[in-house]
Amino acid sequence: MEEDIKKEVEKKSYAEIDAKSETVRIIEILKSFLISLFDFKDDTDHKATIEAIKADIPFKGATAWILIFAVFVASIGLNADSTAVVIGAMLISPLMGPILGLGMSFALNDINTFKKSLTHLGIMIGLSLFASFMFFYFFPLTSTTEGTSELLGRVSPDIRDVLIAFFGGLALMVARTKKGTIASVIFGVAIATALMPPLCTAGFGLASGNFSFFFGAMYLFIINTIFIALASFIVLKLLKFPMHKYANSVTRKRYATIATVVGLAVMIPAIFTFISVFNESQTKIQFSRFIENEVKKIPKFQLLGDPDFDYKKKEIRMSFFNEVTDDVKYVLKNQLNDEEYNRLKDFDLKIKGSDTKSFELITTAYQEKREELQQSKNIIDGLHKQIADLQETISKLNARIEQDALNRNEKAVAFSRIAKDAKIRYIDIEEIGFASMLSSKDFIKIDTIPVATIKWNVKLHDSIISPKERELRTWLQKELELDTLFIKRDK
Repeated sequence: MEEDIKKEVEKKSYAEIDAKSETVRIIEILKSFLISLFDFKDDTDHKATIEAIKADIPFKGATAWILIFAVFVASIGLNADSTAVVIGAMLISPLMGPILGLGMSFALNDINTFKKSLTHLGIMIGLSLFASFMFFYFFPLTSTTEGTSELLGRVSPDIRDVLIAFFGGLALMVARTKKGTIASVIFGVAIATALMPPLCTAGFGLASGNFSFFFGAMYLFIINTIFIALASFIVLKLLKFPMHKYANSVTRKRYATIATVVGLAVMIPAIFTFISVFNESQTKIQFSRFIENEVKKIPKFQLLGDPDFDYKKKEIRMSFFNEVTDDVKYVLKNQLNDEEYNRLKDFDLKIKGSDTKSFELITTAYQEKREELQQSKNIIDGLHKQIADLQETISKLNARIEQDALNRNEKAVAFSRIAKDAKIRYIDIEEIGFASMLSSKDFIKIDTIPVATIKWNVKLHDSIISPKERELRTWLQKELELDTLFIKRDK
């Protein structure tokens, strides 16, 4: 019996050992798969990478002209608010070379490459600012105080710009170190990090005197530059690129110290920049949540526009369509002290309410005015119909009068038709009359003389009226079938 129990225990032990062995084997297989999937050290060409980066650092000849053309293309795209044109400028810009050179010089302790990269990058930045300044100064295609959406998108960097620059720089350096550089990755990073548009936006700020644009755009450019260089530094360190060799240990240590100090000087602002932008981004997230959860859910309250969030001044400004009581203001200010909005507790909440008593009152007044307007519209439509009916009646009466006159006298005049035609031909006529006047020259014999009385526009000069009257007399004689006609001018 004991032997059977012992055998059973041994079987279970062997089964457990086999299960553990299988688990270990699966983990080892998975580990090997992940290493082979993500390991790119074997696909790295150290020498070719260093040579390629150094070759892109110099700024002269064709590179200088390419930079200037890229500046003009980007400036036109920013003014025209054309994303496609701005992307084209990103692709042809040669700014990436010196930035990668900075990151590589820190990683390899190459002080000469650092000096060269920093010098050429400084020249590129200066030339880009000058060229964009000149373009916007002489060709201000947009307002000098407001910019297009493409310009405005480069003056307020946030945490996303930091992340784009950092991960874009990582992708770029991995592509650069691979045997047979992946051109599509390089183009993609050039578009994502967008080095040229911020410099052109800064030039716009200088040309228009808008220094908030200038400093905001330069801030974005500095973020991109620092984090791309930092990403290249990290990749080269991970890949264990060989350090630069110097003639003696003293020189090597001195340059290593200089590189370390400069590297820290660059990385420390980058870290503070990241923290600052991250904190601002998190504060904006809490602000948005506060507006959605606390402000917009107040019953029967309506915001006027979007609330104003000023991170630097620590102010939140809101305007309501309703009258805001002190109790409501007190409740909202207390909610800022909740743990959920801990980043907003130091902010000053400024609330402005409407002078109206209530939203319902305004709504009721609005509805009443709409009803009054509709009634007025109905009355006006009725009056228009009455006027049209009266005009039709007058036309019929005129026609009957003229027809009766024709029936009594074949030589009677269809005056309404002739009056309309005269007004069409001579728009400066203000009034016209026609009659047969009795006249006697010897005071014995009496003649009947047709007379047309014309009142012209008072603004017309006599030199213009006289030829018009001669033309009118000729036309009236033909229409009235008269041998003679006297034109009388009514003042």
